[in-house]
Amino acid sequence: MSAAEEILDIVDENDRVIGQCPRGEVYARGLRHRCVFVEARDADGRVFVHRRTATKLVFPSHYDMFVGGVVGAGESYDDAALREAEEELGVRGLPRPEHLFTFLYDDGDGHSWWSAVYQVRCDLPVRPQAEEIAWHDFLPDAEVRRRLHEGEWVPDGLAAYERLRAHRAAG
Repeated sequence: MSAAEEILDIVDENDRVIGQCPRGEVYARGLRHRCVFVEARDADGRVFVHRRTATKLVFPSHYDMFVGGVVGAGESYDDAALREAEEELGVRGLPRPEHLFTFLYDDGDGHSWWSAVYQVRCDLPVRPQAEEIAWHDFLPDAEVRRRLHEGEWVPDGLAAYERLRAHRAAG
């Protein structure tokens, strides 16, 4: 099954499931769905940063400081966070990512999705999926902040990043 054919839950403004559709149709029609964002850090506390491949359906060739993706139909946020982190990092045996908060992302153009933000420590050697990730590195926080002004970053990842920084500052 292609990524565009994957079935997703469609949710309302309260994150209640109201239907299901293939991912391609969800994107084309701007239907509200669910996503997970997982901040992965190595043993030195550096953040996994990557550039998405040019073949991604959404935000191709953009940089991101999260691994993650859509939550499949009937899948929990927690299960999606672990599945996506292991798939994108190319590892098995990660600890279960820790849920930090959930928010409704809205791009202002009629596209929105419920976004659950997680963190996980990855002490394993990573082997990112070549079809998902074109470049990657673990970077210190200061370097991540510096690079935010270089290149194109996924807008939902930037929104999650700013909320994560505020969450930690309030913490």
